[in-house]
Amino acid sequence: MSKEIVDRVRALAEPILSDERMELVEIQYRREAHGWVLRFTIDKEGGVTLEDCSRINHEVGRTLDVEDFIPTRYHLEVSSPGLNRPLKNEKDFLKYRNRLIKVKTFDPIDKRCQFKGKLLDLVENQIQMEIEEGIIHIPLSNVARANLEIEF
Repeated sequence: MSKEIVDRVRALAEPILSDERMELVEIQYRREAHGWVLRFTIDKEGGVTLEDCSRINHEVGRTLDVEDFIPTRYHLEVSSPGLNRPLKNEKDFLKYRNRLIKVKTFDPIDKRCQFKGKLLDLVENQIQMEIEEGIIHIPLSNVARANLEIEF
């Protein structure tokens, strides 16, 4: 049921975010200690401000109130992805080429499941990364999680 809710929320939210020149990074709908949470992570060129989060919370919240298809009470949270932004799709991997990333895989590659290095490219559904040992290719289908890393 939560996947259907997330899909429907995404369909309502993406046009709102597009009008604001923002991108939807992630939506989560899950039960936590204080109840159900509908969590939006948004981004835009130059970064997201507190005012952006507040405005999107208000606009999306109003639309969800009108549509009224979520059967349980929930808390709506809108935030920026932060410095360790998750990389979720092909577009993200192409956008953040030449940046330091950390990748966790479902299945081991060369007996490892965690890699940290420079994202070189995305070619034929494979991430190309430069790690200490050299160049590695990770199929997108094997990526459990990927995030930008802070560079000093």
